[in-house]
Amino acid sequence: MRGRGVLSWLVPHGVLIVFSASILLPLLWLLRVALTDKLTAYKIPPEWGQASLDNFIEIFTGYPFFNYFLNSVTVALGATIIALPMAASIAYAFARYNTGGLPLRLFVLSSQMLPPVILVLPLFTLFLKASLLNTLPGLIIAHMTISLPFLAWLLVAFFEGDVAILEQAARIDGASRFQAFLRITLPVAAPGILAAGLLSFILSWNEFLFALIISGPSTNTLPVGLSSFQTHRGVDIALLSAATICAILPVFILLPFMRRYLIKGLSLGALK
Repeated sequence: MRGRGVLSWLVPHGVLIVFSASILLPLLWLLRVALTDKLTAYKIPPEWGQASLDNFIEIFTGYPFFNYFLNSVTVALGATIIALPMAASIAYAFARYNTGGLPLRLFVLSSQMLPPVILVLPLFTLFLKASLLNTLPGLIIAHMTISLPFLAWLLVAFFEGDVAILEQAARIDGASRFQAFLRITLPVAAPGILAAGLLSFILSWNEFLFALIISGPSTNTLPVGLSSFQTHRGVDIALLSAATICAILPVFILLPFMRRYLIKGLSLGALK
């Protein structure tokens, strides 16, 4: 029995260690390459050279990396801030009034099943006629076509179940529908809305295809900017590693502050 207890403790911990290592080791390797000089970064077998910040300095001084970073922040925040209230309104209409019924819900969900390459060509034609190519508003609109259906479908669960019962109780006590929505529904569903907003931000932050086709030299985002480190001489692996560390750093900084809301919001939607 004691042997079984030790085995039952070792197996899950071993699985967790392997899973964590598969995630952390590539990141640590990326950091090692980013902190070495360009010659050492290419050596096989790898060598541990002297740590230096030269690669990080070069991507900001020799490349328009700060513009890429600023464009990504602007587009991701803009798409999230605009899409989140619209998606919440659509989800609330689905949850309370069953607007469009199941066919409309399935239509919203099916739009997520389309490959982005199918949407990018019509959007390119529309943006060309509307003079939205190579503009940040055009990129924000393009990213909203991805995040809006996803957020609307995700948020439906947060406006059903216990939230609907509490809202109905507030209506019985004399509150108007808007007051019940503002004072009851929004505070209760806030963790889910914040979790959906965080997922929308990450989705927009990592988007590559729309930014590649619709943006230009002055509006390139980080995913497109990272591809510029591939030259006719090959991939500058040291600079690319430094740029990748800078690109993923904001998400790592943001997640610990939003972890409580993310876990609570996703579990709330799953339980409902």
